[in-house]
Amino acid sequence: MAITTIDGIIGGAKQRISLYKSASRTSVASAGCSVFDLAGSPGAGTLAGTSTTTGTVPTDATSGCPTINAFGGGATGNISRLEFNNTVACRILLYDCLWKGGAYAFNVSTSGNSPTSFSSRIPGGTDYTGLELWYEQVTAGTLVQNVNVTYNDQGGASSTTGVFAMPAAMILGRMHQIPLAAGDTGIQGVTGVAGTVASAGTFNLLIMRPLGQARIRVANDAVIQDALATGFPQVFADSALMMIVVADSTATQLPEIVIDIVNG
Repeated sequence: MAITTIDGIIGGAKQRISLYKSASRTSVASAGCSVFDLAGSPGAGTLAGTSTTTGTVPTDATSGCPTINAFGGGATGNISRLEFNNTVACRILLYDCLWKGGAYAFNVSTSGNSPTSFSSRIPGGTDYTGLELWYEQVTAGTLVQNVNVTYNDQGGASSTTGVFAMPAAMILGRMHQIPLAAGDTGIQGVTGVAGTVASAGTFNLLIMRPLGQARIRVANDAVIQDALATGFPQVFADSALMMIVVADSTATQLPEIVIDIVNG
């Protein structure tokens, strides 16, 4: 049964988990960067995806994602508190990674795929609105990587991003959100990918559900958000929690998110 009152938050079963990185990565100032494969707690995950056709659905059992305790029978989980901090001024974004395709070659050409379903990880099992499509550089690229992604939109209809050009010579770990087609508000799965122009490099595509974000204004600062500030987003016992760091400088440094999950 979903929690709908402050009393429910106070009385609900709770778990505190942390996403922390003890290693830094070279990044591009004011650009998104993956830290998934860096050392920390939990330990480093594997950046490269393992399927360029159906893709995979990461879970809390995936290396690099924090373990979430099972909820009680019929209970719904929500994020009741977030604490963000880093040793550099930045923006930190928290996501549930719902689907991962890759690693695609720079000149990939795949179509007609049937993506693995992640319907069990969205509210109600049918609400695909608000989901985002992200590009993640797995090995450094050369020239300008162009990608054209075919996907099923929030209602299941086939759609396409059109050709989208990444910044030149994408470095390891750099990320970029790919805009969906005009009028689309979500995505159910990737059915095809075409890459052109670049002459080297591999990349992943990720479908991500945003859960929270904060701006760290100065180095070693912290931002704490209660249930009202977080919006109390629903989270699942098998959610694959990941973060993206958008540093003001050229290093991701040592970001951390402390996450309180309540269920009831």
